[in-house]
Amino acid sequence: MYLQEAIAPYAGQPLTRQLLLDILRDYKRPYDKITELVKQEQLIQVKRGLYIPGAKLKLPPPVSFLLANHLYGPSYVSLDSALSFHGLIPERVFEISSVTLRAAKTFATDAGRFSYTKLPLPYYSYGIQSVVLATNQTALMASAEKALCDRIVSTSHILLRSVKQTLDFLTEDLRIEKSSLQQLDTGAISRWTKIAPKKTSLVMLVNTLNSL
Repeated sequence: MYLQEAIAPYAGQPLTRQLLLDILRDYKRPYDKITELVKQEQLIQVKRGLYIPGAKLKLPPPVSFLLANHLYGPSYVSLDSALSFHGLIPERVFEISSVTLRAAKTFATDAGRFSYTKLPLPYYSYGIQSVVLATNQTALMASAEKALCDRIVSTSHILLRSVKQTLDFLTEDLRIEKSSLQQLDTGAISRWTKIAPKKTSLVMLVNTLNSL
């Protein structure tokens, strides 16, 4: 009960080792206590030094998108995860996909599977939003436009050369409705093309969206 009460103010947030050591400072061996709590399933170790409450604590864990921000950073949720969140693609996404400035990496954890794709500055820094997901839980995520651009930029075999090819990719491959495409901000995408990888593909994306 003591641990539940001590962690309650941080409900919904990832728990760092330093925070847990502070909470458990009255124990002679707080490091050993953390290990014991993981074995008892009161804590789940997501990676070394990062934890979330286990089911036995009966406290809300952080949502997956917030956890993704903390698991490997700097990063923001993007690609199919953000496209699904924004309602552009119909599929439910089981892997949380993010973009990072660091090396590409994938984590298979007890809290889910998380993948990170590297994209360069300054393109990386555009189109990132702070999204409220639950009470006291806010995550960094790509806008709908940036998530779509990230998908095109980060997929090696995608080279958009015509309006027809681009429209087929958007509506057939990604299964995005034309009505959703018409809502996208082509002005924002146009500004990003100046500093983006695959500039010609993003220019073709803008041309296609403007033709709808």
